[in-house]
Amino acid sequence: MTPFEVGLLMTGVLLLLVVIGVRVAFAAAFVGITGMIILFSMRMGFERGLLVAIKMAGTIPHSKSVTYSLSVLPTFILIGFLAYYAGLTKQLFEASKRWLGWMPGGLAIGTVFATAGFAAVSGASTATAAVFARVAIPEMLEAGYSKRLAAAVVAAGGTLASLIPPSAILVIYAILVEESVGKLLMAGFLPGVVSVLIYAGIIYFMARWQGGAPALPPATWGERFESIPGTLPIVGVIVIIFCSLYYGIATPTEAGSLGAFVVLITAIYKGMRTKQLFLALHETAKLTVMIFTLIWGVLVYVRFLGYAGLPDAFREFIVSLDYPPLMIVVCILLGYAVLGMFMDAIGMLVLTLPVVFPAIMALNGGLEVAAVDSTLGMSGAACAIWFGIIVVKMAELCLITPPIGLNCFVVSGVRPDIPVQEVFRGCTPFFIADVLTVGVLVAFPAIITFLPSLM
Repeated sequence: MTPFEVGLLMTGVLLLLVVIGVRVAFAAAFVGITGMIILFSMRMGFERGLLVAIKMAGTIPHSKSVTYSLSVLPTFILIGFLAYYAGLTKQLFEASKRWLGWMPGGLAIGTVFATAGFAAVSGASTATAAVFARVAIPEMLEAGYSKRLAAAVVAAGGTLASLIPPSAILVIYAILVEESVGKLLMAGFLPGVVSVLIYAGIIYFMARWQGGAPALPPATWGERFESIPGTLPIVGVIVIIFCSLYYGIATPTEAGSLGAFVVLITAIYKGMRTKQLFLALHETAKLTVMIFTLIWGVLVYVRFLGYAGLPDAFREFIVSLDYPPLMIVVCILLGYAVLGMFMDAIGMLVLTLPVVFPAIMALNGGLEVAAVDSTLGMSGAACAIWFGIIVVKMAELCLITPPIGLNCFVVSGVRPDIPVQEVFRGCTPFFIADVLTVGVLVAFPAIITFLPSLM
């Protein structure tokens, strides 16, 4: 059996383990270690091969986890949990309600804008969905919204955290493909704005023509302006992170730390208790450990793939195809859409990017290629950022697509009176909106590459 055949076999084992419910982190680590044992045993005997594989499996996670770029994750996660336990999300939602509630579907549109605002300080999709399932759904139901629409708005709005900086999944992408974290975070801003506007347009259209989302009595201008001070802490954090990254004042980790400090001071000023602070720290630690464990397990698997030669083989196969490059990219994105029906977003990306990313770069002409010499019309650096945003946008679909659809399960879990099937049905228009957004981003890559090009 050749190393390539071993790689294919063990990848099949990995997919089987994931399908039967084994955690991606543990499945990837098991397959990676087992695969390296097999490969090294073929070259140097079982005992020595086992020893080398075990040593490598132990050193890879440590060598990668001490990198500076990974330190950004806990800071961004902490911002989100501090904002939640400080009650800043309720004030953000109240402001959106007062400013937008007067129009048909206005409360739902306000929820989308509020989730976008919270996404800009949390970076976690499921956390955003869980928070607004508690805050926004009761308000929408009381206003006469259908359960299906109310739940779907929150589930879909939570996906915005995948794109709007600071996005945890974009940080993971940057680490896996060794790209600039700051540039990727900035690249997600305009696509995030496009997503918000398309979501708002879809809601307005449904409310206008289908009903089920009545307008609220208009708030007075005094009430609207009274709601603004409560949003200032979150707006301040957004401005700090955005400006510090855009102007190069601070690294992503420094920007995240400063943002967490601002939210912490605000939370203490608003009367956050010690118990709530410890809850925020505890939740941050749990989510950080989960993500780090996933990265460690996948890094072992990625090293095995390299020894087996799968990335090189896939790259050569993609480059040899006699089809337009853009058509090949679209087919790969369709593959992500199908894969997302059976895997969570982060797991899907960390398992596929080590193979797919080098192929996309080779298809465009390489990492160092200039725009005029490329096949996709952009430089190698721009292509890496463009593909990252596109593939993360596809990963958003996983969060609202059955049967996995994690955001839908989170919303249904917080609101047991709304069956998860209803949430999935309600998300159909937002799924279509996401597909439309991907089409716009593929057709107009400058939406993605404009801000990073100015840095």
